[in-house]
Amino acid sequence: MRNFKEDLTNIKAFAFDVDGVLSRTVETMFPDGQPMRTANIKDGYVIQLAVKLGYKVAIITGGKTDAILNRFSALGVTDIFMGQSTKLQTYKDWRDKYGLTDDQVMYMGDDMPDIPVLKTVGMPVCPCDAVSDVKQIVRYVSPFCGGECCVRDVMEQVLRAQGKWGLDMTW
Repeated sequence: MRNFKEDLTNIKAFAFDVDGVLSRTVETMFPDGQPMRTANIKDGYVIQLAVKLGYKVAIITGGKTDAILNRFSALGVTDIFMGQSTKLQTYKDWRDKYGLTDDQVMYMGDDMPDIPVLKTVGMPVCPCDAVSDVKQIVRYVSPFCGGECCVRDVMEQVLRAQGKWGLDMTW
């Protein structure tokens, strides 16, 4: 197996969980029982940039709220899969839809439902506050927590490794 940095040059697609990855750990609930999610603007910037650069991006989450759909649709993500208690088949269907191989996909998850996908993709990664079972199987643990730029960290590394970071980004 090659090293982590070398394998970043193979990545053509990104898939992410939401709670604990793209949002911080939930502490507050709305009266209807829905969690209050916070998102990091810097994660959002790199997601929309990757979409504009032609990368495939998917959201695969157990959550199911308009806030998730609105947030990621606004960033240009078209593959948003909500209410996914088991994620592996959804991941495989998305991968196959675009003719991707597992080695071309980076997936970031933080908890037990993410493990089947993390074990399948070529580049499994997680935030530093992921559960220990996840940390044991990933190739990279970001120094950032979920919702606090862990997504920016891994996506920026891919774009830099592929020479796509810092280009004239005027659209």
